[in-house]
Amino acid sequence: MQAAENLVRKQYLIAPHQVDKLKSLASKQKTSAAEIVRMAIDAFNPDVPADLSESELFDLVSARVKEAIEDTVTTRKRLRKTLAVLGEK
Repeated sequence: MQAAENLVRKQYLIAPHQVDKLKSLASKQKTSAAEIVRMAIDAFNPDVPADLSESELFDLVSARVKEAIEDTVTTRKRLRKTLAVLGEK
């Protein structure tokens, strides 16, 4: 969770079924309803069309996984170099 001093208090009206859904999600995730709302806001991206085809979605996910793998490989290389330097001291 973010530090409390970085948060702003707001009030929004939601339907009773949405309150129930928030409580259920928060319980399953073992977090607060407020955190679920923050995660939903962060995940929302109106620039990405909701009607992506399965192949387009697969391509998008594949690209993101490839980026994550490349980042991991780069990080592991840097970590090995750092550990080697620390081992020499």
